[in-house]
Amino acid sequence: MTVQTDVPVPTDSRAQTDAPAPTAAAPVRDRAVPVRDGAREEPEVLTERRPWGAFEQFTLNEPSTVKIIYVEPGQRLSLQRHRDRDELWVALDPGAVFEVAGRRTLPEVGERVLIRAGQTHRLGSDGPAVRVMEIAFGHFDEDDIERLEDSYGRA
Repeated sequence: MTVQTDVPVPTDSRAQTDAPAPTAAAPVRDRAVPVRDGAREEPEVLTERRPWGAFEQFTLNEPSTVKIIYVEPGQRLSLQRHRDRDELWVALDPGAVFEVAGRRTLPEVGERVLIRAGQTHRLGSDGPAVRVMEIAFGHFDEDDIERLEDSYGRA
């Protein structure tokens, strides 16, 4: 199956962001996301400098699903929640809109938000086409989406 989109997919990540390279250094260690009292702790993101620049590590040796979500100019996903997974969103382009638990934010490139299982959330564009990296922790199944409101008649 081929998915077509008018959102450009750059081969060079520098083409879409002016975000500075991470500067903090941290030791490499297992970053599994512990579960305490049934609630997953916020994932610790490892940032490590190298002679050529730096990298950020979001997961290590744990089950997770990673997606890049493309949102067309001025569009938005359904207001939804999930029963079986937490999600970490990372803004890749300016103009993204994060709505989590009734709070609307316009994140900077590289800014992250953790969405707990059961929290209402929606992703959108405040004008331009945007990309957001989504890392899902827990059992991933597209059928786990409970749509509460939707501009496309799917709720």
